[in-house]
This record gives sequence, C-alpha cells and structure tokens, in this order.
Amino acid sequence: MPENKVHGNLTGIRDTQLNELKAIYDCPFDWNEYAPRDLLTELARHSCALNREIAVYVSRDGDVLDVIVGVTDSVPLMDLRLRRNSKRLSCVRCIHTHPGGDARLSEVDLAALRSLMLDSICAVGVGADARVTGVSAAFLTERVNGVPGVEITDVYPFKKLPQEKWMEEIRLSEKRVLEGDDADTLEMPERALLVGIDTEKSLDELAALAESAGAVVVARCFQKRQKPDSATFVGSGKAMELQLQAQAVEADVVIFDDELTGAQTKNLEETIGVKVIDRTTLILDIFAQRAQSGEGKLQVQLALLKYRSGRLLGQGLILSRLGGGIGTRGPGETKLEIDRRRIREQITSLNRELETLQKQRNLRRKNREKTQIPIVSLVGYTNTGKSTILNTITGAGVYAENKLFATLDAVSRRVEMPDGGEFLLVDTVGFISKLPHELVEAFKSTLEEAALSDLLVIVSDASNPDRVEQRRVVEEVLAQIGADTQPRIDVMNKCDLLAPGEEILPVMPGALRVSAKSGAGMDALLAAVARELRSSEQELTLLIPFSQYGVMNELRAKGRIIEETHEDTGTRARVMLSREAAGQIAARYGDLIQS
Repeated sequence: MPENKVHGNLTGIRDTQLNELKAIYDCPFDWNEYAPRDLLTELARHSCALNREIAVYVSRDGDVLDVIVGVTDSVPLMDLRLRRNSKRLSCVRCIHTHPGGDARLSEVDLAALRSLMLDSICAVGVGADARVTGVSAAFLTERVNGVPGVEITDVYPFKKLPQEKWMEEIRLSEKRVLEGDDADTLEMPERALLVGIDTEKSLDELAALAESAGAVVVARCFQKRQKPDSATFVGSGKAMELQLQAQAVEADVVIFDDELTGAQTKNLEETIGVKVIDRTTLILDIFAQRAQSGEGKLQVQLALLKYRSGRLLGQGLILSRLGGGIGTRGPGETKLEIDRRRIREQITSLNRELETLQKQRNLRRKNREKTQIPIVSLVGYTNTGKSTILNTITGAGVYAENKLFATLDAVSRRVEMPDGGEFLLVDTVGFISKLPHELVEAFKSTLEEAALSDLLVIVSDASNPDRVEQRRVVEEVLAQIGADTQPRIDVMNKCDLLAPGEEILPVMPGALRVSAKSGAGMDALLAAVARELRSSEQELTLLIPFSQYGVMNELRAKGRIIEETHEDTGTRARVMLSREAAGQIAARYGDLIQS
C-alpha cells in the first residue's frame, strides 16, 4: 500500500482537507494505547465535515497503515493482515467512525472482525457537532465449530476509554482464537455471494450450480443492466456495495452469473477483497469434481487451460510448474510469456492424448457399426433424469443424484427390445444455458455420441417451470454439435412430481409422460424406441438352399428373423434389416431374394 495515501471515496474532498487526512499517518501511539484522543478528535471532525465514515488501520506497534474514506453509513474494510497464517490474528486493528452518533458496532463490523481476523474493531460515534458521542470495541474469542466468537464491549465515554485494558484484550484474544474447535477438522463449505445482471431465474440456476459445487449460498445480488461495465462488470459503485455485502455475510467467494474478463476479475478482487469467479469457472470446477474416466479428466483439464489462456494477467494464476527450468526460457522472457508458453505446451500434450483416445473410440464405433447395433442417446438439460432413466431400463447403477451435472462421462449399455433385437443406450452429459465454449470444444468427442446416434431421446423435466427455455437451450447445443437431424422421441420425466390432474403446458405433441424414479411409462418408452428404430428397417424374404445355410447366421447377426419355414429346396426366411444391412445382403445374395 503506498505510504501516506488516503483511499476510498475521495469525491469532493478539498486538497487542504486531504492533506489533513494524510497527516493522520503521523499520529503517535504510546506502546499501551489503543486509540489516542487526538486521533479520535481528528476522525470525528473530518467525518462530520464530510458526512462519511472514515477508517484507520493501526498495527500492533502503533503504526497507521491506512486511512480510508467511505460513504455516509459504511466504509470498505480492507484485508491488511500482517500475518500469513489465517488462523491467527492479523496484528491490525481498525478504528472507524459512525456519523449519526451511534457508537455501537454493526453486523458488518463484526463480520469484518471475523473474516479479516482483526486484532480488534472499534466504532466511534460522531454527533452533528463533530463531538464524539461514545466509543465501543469488539475482540475475537475461542472458536466454536471452527468460527471465532466475538466479545463486544459497552459504549464508553470519549474521555474514559480503558486504553490499557483494551490492549490487554488484544493479547488475550491472540491466545483465545487458537483455542476451541479447530476449523481444519471440520469440512466447512465455502460461503458464496451470487451476482447477476441477466434474470432472477438465471441467478436461481447459478445458485443450484454453486450448491452442486459444494458451496453454501449466503446472499445474492441482482442488478439489471443493459450491458456489463468494462472494468468491474457491475460498475464501481455496485462493486463497493458488494464489498460491504460480502463482509456482512462473511462470504468466501463472489460468483458472477456471466463470463468475466481477466481484467474484470482482477479489478473486482481488488475492490471486494475476496475470491471472485464467474459462471464458466464454476461449471468447469463442477466438471473437474465429477469427471471419473481418464478421458473425462483430460477433457476438463483441456477446457480449463483454454479458458485460462485468454485470461492471463501475470498474477493470481495457478498453473502447474512441472517441467521448465534451465534451457526452457529464452533471454528476456517475462513470467507472463512463460505462463502462456507453458499453457500452449500443456494444451498440445493434452490434445495428443485425446487424439489417441479418439482413435480408440472410433475403432469401437466401427465395431458397433459392423454388428449393426443401433445407437440411442439420452440427451437433455442437466438434472432432467437421464441417468435415472438409463438405470431404470438397464439396471446399470450409474451415479445419479439431484444435482446439476451429476454425470459427465458418457455411459452406454445394451438393451434388449421386447420383440427381439437390441440397441445401445447412451447417457450423455447434460446441457445448460451459457455452456462454456471451451467445454463444448473439449467434450466434442464425447458429444459425438449424440451426433452419430440413430435416435435421440430428448428428456425434459416436467416439473420444472423453465422447461420450455431449457428445451430451447438443448436445441441450440444439438445444432452446435451437428445432432439436429436425427429422429427423436420427446420424454417428459419426473411426472410423479406433478400435482394430480396437472397438465404440462405448453403441450408438447407426442411427448411421453414418464417417471424414471417410479418406473411409470418405461415400457411405453421402450416400445416407442423399438417402433422408431423399426421404421427405418426393410423387410427381405430369402430362400436359402441347405448347402448355403451359413447365410442364416449372417442374417441373424445383421437383423431379426421374423419367420422361418423349411421347404424341400431350402429354408425360407423373412428378416427385418436396417437399410444399410439390407443393401449389403442384396448385393451379396441377390439371387436368393424372393419377390
């Protein structure tokens, strides 16, 4: 922090007054003095003149570290801790004014005391005549469930402050906060503050994403804007409000509902004082948690690197430091250039690994094509119940939970059709609005399962009031991956959650009403899949001489024998085949086909 510089809301402050505020840095403290009277008098005078809160940060040695001017009823409280160990006190106390005369500490003040691990926080009431109406302070005590407790003093008259006692309280507080329950033994979820400028519904979905990632949503802020601010996304004034709100609710992370630039993220973190991430980072984090297969993990890592590569600012970036060293850096190469080059190298390496896996996938796909097994893909918005449908039909035991993106890796199982034959049922990753481009690119090989399917089963959540908008998003993603031309079956899942007699509006013609959880409608779904797959089949009748009976084995492998009769000259067989298989059989055994 630059020396002798006043920070915060300096609008309208004259140079003479600004210089007087800067002089506060030179205020002397005795070794056992909490807050000198001269300091409190000066703070009250300037706070009354400006009608704004003023905060002063003081080290345990009595050095003024910072002077900050806020607005009428709040002041940004910054993290100036002099210790890196977050379990211990920061060795810094905050003394700040309350214009209006109320010397009691607010909930925001107490939240800042805990979150910043301050030695102490002090409120100075300032009357309309620049008189100090009273002073109170608070100190941290023993931890309970990993969270430090707070001890608040009475409001003392200006001239009767227990200076030595309060300094002793700081020394006692130092010991107390290391006692009690240890936060490290408790898995404390991150406390998230959500921010959006799109719609409240989009913010609702962001909350579900945050909870799916393991966070606890403690507050949300919605600001309707025509377009984002280029520097802070929400504007400097709103960013300052978010800082106070984050302190009040003791947020560990602020999550924005849209994609932020690297500069916006950096500016917001400097203003708010806590970690800032955007929707894309949150989704990528969920994917990183949930990916199970080797390919899925590689895809997530690739998406993360591609996303970070466009947001390097040379600081705050967490990158792998494997490799490098002597011989890897050119003369004059900056840290930013090194980071970018390392990311490019990692992306190239990951792409090679994924190409190898893609070749293996293509080989498996060709083997399936040889056996003529049709592919049916379950697609839809995330958390519509696709995995539960797969489990109900096949007994696959795939992980399924009421969370967004519970399943990431494509899972396939063979399914026997009621009238014979089989198909491959594939469970795909769910879609979501504002799906990061990096994820679509990275998961393209997995999403190809939907693009190359013979039939799509599009699953919607009948109980979700936003199902129409979710269906629109699904159509957009299907078009994006080239999966918008296949035959399809529409399924309205979770109908067991509808009220008795409740209609699904707007009505989707032909949609099947099912409940994967109870099993209702699963037989109808299987029958519909069979009918759709059969609609593309062709019937052939062949008279196969006994000397060529091996042809029957080929017919069984490629299709369904629906009638088989033995005659004097051979076996007459009626068989249902896909159009491709029928063409192959006709080309090889055209002389055996009966009209």
